[in-house]
Amino acid sequence: MTEKGKVFYDRAKRYIGRKSIQFTLELSFTIVAIICMTLIAVTLQKKFEIEMRETKIKSTEQVIDQVRLNLENYLRSMMRISDAMYYTTIKSKDISTDSLQAEMNLLYEANKDNLVSVACFDIEGNLLGATPIDAVKRNANIAYQNWFVTANEELENFHFSLPHVQNLFDDSSHRYYWVISLSRIVELTSKGNNQRGVLLVDMNYSTIEQQFKKVNSNTSLGYTYLLGKNGEIIYHPKQELIYSGLLQENNLEAMNYSDGSYQETFQKEKRVVIVKTIGYTGWKIVSVIPNTFFEMAVSGIQIFALFIIMLSICILIFINQFVSRQIAKPIKNLEDSVREIESGNLDIQISEGGSYEVQKLGRTIKSMVSQMRELMDDIVKEQEQKRKMELGALQSQINPHFLYNTLDTIVWMIETERYEEAITIVTQLASLFRISLSKGKTIISIKDEVSHAQNYMNIQKIRYKNKFEVRYDIDEEVCKYATVKLIIQPLLENAIYYGMEFMDGEGIITLRAYMEDKVYIEVTDNGLGIPKENVEQLLVENNQVQKRGSGVGIINVHQRIQLRFGEEYGLEIESEPDEGTCARICLPKILYENLEDKGDE
Repeated sequence: MTEKGKVFYDRAKRYIGRKSIQFTLELSFTIVAIICMTLIAVTLQKKFEIEMRETKIKSTEQVIDQVRLNLENYLRSMMRISDAMYYTTIKSKDISTDSLQAEMNLLYEANKDNLVSVACFDIEGNLLGATPIDAVKRNANIAYQNWFVTANEELENFHFSLPHVQNLFDDSSHRYYWVISLSRIVELTSKGNNQRGVLLVDMNYSTIEQQFKKVNSNTSLGYTYLLGKNGEIIYHPKQELIYSGLLQENNLEAMNYSDGSYQETFQKEKRVVIVKTIGYTGWKIVSVIPNTFFEMAVSGIQIFALFIIMLSICILIFINQFVSRQIAKPIKNLEDSVREIESGNLDIQISEGGSYEVQKLGRTIKSMVSQMRELMDDIVKEQEQKRKMELGALQSQINPHFLYNTLDTIVWMIETERYEEAITIVTQLASLFRISLSKGKTIISIKDEVSHAQNYMNIQKIRYKNKFEVRYDIDEEVCKYATVKLIIQPLLENAIYYGMEFMDGEGIITLRAYMEDKVYIEVTDNGLGIPKENVEQLLVENNQVQKRGSGVGIINVHQRIQLRFGEEYGLEIESEPDEGTCARICLPKILYENLEDKGDE
C-alpha cells in the first residue's frame, strides 16, 4: 500500500471509529451492495454487449445469406435462359439458312421481367439475332465490347459484366437500361461447318438493385453492398457519391476477405464487416456495421442499467437502514444503559434485547451493576463507620488535652491556697464535661456549644486572673441550629495562648455567632497576630508551624467539620501581626431538632 493509501485508510478508519454502529453497518452494507451491483451490472453489460454483437452479426449473416440465395437463384435463372437458348435453339439451327429470331422472342417474352435483351453474334461481332430490338448501332463496335472480349478469352465459362448502360441497339424510343451482361462462347453451325459465336443475355440491373435497397432499408446505421470478383463495386447504397469521389469505400480490402465476419478500421472508424461470396460469379456481398451501432445500443442499455442500479441502491439503502436499525437498536439501548451507569445511576433497567450475544452482554452488565450496588453499599457502610471512628479519634484528642490544662490550673490554685477559685473551676469543669459528653453525641445545638465555650472561658479567666475580657455577640436564631461539638473551645484556647498571654495591655476576645446564607461562628482577639506565612500553613495537615498546647486544635476542628458536613464548610483564619486574629467557623443551616440521627457517634 502506498503512503497516500495508508493515510487515506487511517483517516477513514478514524472517521468510521467516531460513528455509531448503525452508521457503520449502513455504510458497510451500502458499499458492499454498490460494489456487488456495479460488478453485476458491468458483467451483465459486457455479456449483453458480446451477445448483442453476436446476435447482430448472426442476423446480418442470415439476411446476407438470403440475399445471396436470391441472387444465386436469379443468376441461375439467367444461366438457364442462356442454356436454353444455346442448347435448344442455336445448336439446332444452321445460321446460313435458319433464323434464331422466333425462339429468341419466345424466350424473351417468357422472362422479360428480368431480361433487357437477348442477342447472338458471330466471332466477327456480326449480329445473328436479337430481341426485343434486332438493329445494332453502326458505331457499336461489338468485337471491342468488354463482354465480347472476355467471352473469347475464357471459352468455357459464363461471364458477368459490371453494371453498365445498354447502348448496343438502335432503339427508336431512346430508352437505355442499366444491365449486367451474361456472355458466353457458343458453337454455331453454318453450311455444315462449325464456328464460334457469342451469346449475350442482358439482365436487368434493377432486379439486383431492388434486392439491396430492401436490405439497406431495414438496416440501421449499417449498409450492404455488392462487389465484383476483382473488387469493382456493382452496387452500393451511396454509389453516386463514390463515383463522384466524395466518398470512399474499403472495397479493395474487402475483396480479399473470405466468407465470415471481420473487425476492421477504415478512415479511423472501427466497424464489423461480414462477407459472403455468390456462386458462379465470384461476386461478394459485403455488409458493414459501424461500432457506433453497438455503442448506441450499449448506451441505451447503460442508461437503463444505471436507472435499475440507482433504483436498486435506493431500495438497498432503505433495507440496509431497516436491518442495521434492528441490529443496532439493542446495542444502542445497551449503550444508553451503560451511559446512565457511568453518570452514577445504578437503578436503571438494563436492556437485554437483540441477538444472543447482545442479550448475554446485557445480562452480564446487569449482573455487574448488581454487584456494584452491593459493593457501593458496603463501601458506604465502611466509610460511614470509618467517619465515625475518625470523629471519635479526633474527639479523643481534645478531651485529654483540655483536661490536662484544667487540672494543671487547679493544681496551681491549690498550691497557692486559692481554694475558692479552685472550687469554682471544678464546678465549671463539671458543667463543661456534662455538655462535652452530651450522652455520646457528636452533634449538638449551637446553644449548647456556646454554653460549653462560656464554661471554658470562665475557667480560663480565673486561671489568667482576668487578664483579658471576653465578649459575647450571639444571635438567638443561630442557637437552634446544629454543630459538631467542641469546635469553639480550641479556637478560644488558641486566642488565649497566641493572642493574650504575652500582651502588655488588656486583651479582648470576642465570640460572635450570626447567620447569612450559612451559619458563622467567629472567635476574634486583639492579640499579637500571626505571620502571613504561618496563617497559610495552620489548616494544612503535618504543617511545620510551631505549636503550643496540644498542637491539634485548629486542624482538628477543621477536619471534623468537613468530615461531617462536606468540603465547602470548615474553618477560615484571618490574621495580621499586631492587629489580632479572627478564626471563622462556617456551618450549614441545619436545624438541630430536624436531625434524624441525634445520637450519631
